[in-house]
Amino acid sequence: MKPPVHDASARQYSGEPSSVLGPNGGRKDRLRNPDLAELDGEIAGLVDRSTTELRRAWRTLHHTGPPLGLSRDLIIRGLADKLQQRAHGGPSRALQRRLQTLAGELEKGARSFGPGVVLKTGASLVRQWRGHTHTVLVREDGFEYEGQRYRSLTVIAAQITGAHWSGPRFFGLTKRARAS
Repeated sequence: MKPPVHDASARQYSGEPSSVLGPNGGRKDRLRNPDLAELDGEIAGLVDRSTTELRRAWRTLHHTGPPLGLSRDLIIRGLADKLQQRAHGGPSRALQRRLQTLAGELEKGARSFGPGVVLKTGASLVRQWRGHTHTVLVREDGFEYEGQRYRSLTVIAAQITGAHWSGPRFFGLTKRARAS
């Protein structure tokens, strides 16, 4: 029988923490770190709470009641996720923005989601328009153009052209639909 492998690649697939978590290679950090042990205990204790207590805890953490019809299991999962986000940090603003976009497309009846263009924070979008070069910087929470922040490329395109344009199309991020 082979001895157990204790390197980062083995842990990566087993679900254990990676070796960047501590000097002991990430092994048993959960037991030694009192904050993580406390968080694990709090999450494990959610199962023992009554549904009324879970709903009260949801209101405390989310600042609103749980959605109607949400099962007890999903309430527990939502609370566990929120507790972990508080302890370890939540999703980046870029990811939150992408999720909002996908949720909006779903509400409009989209059947599938193309990945579209995902812009990395710090990227520059450059467009020539009527003899002038316009540069937009991609920020984590939107875009920056001429020292001002914007949430939408469409607003920037309209400011540049003086007319309504699709911002992503103006900056060459999407292709026009072909005429058949």
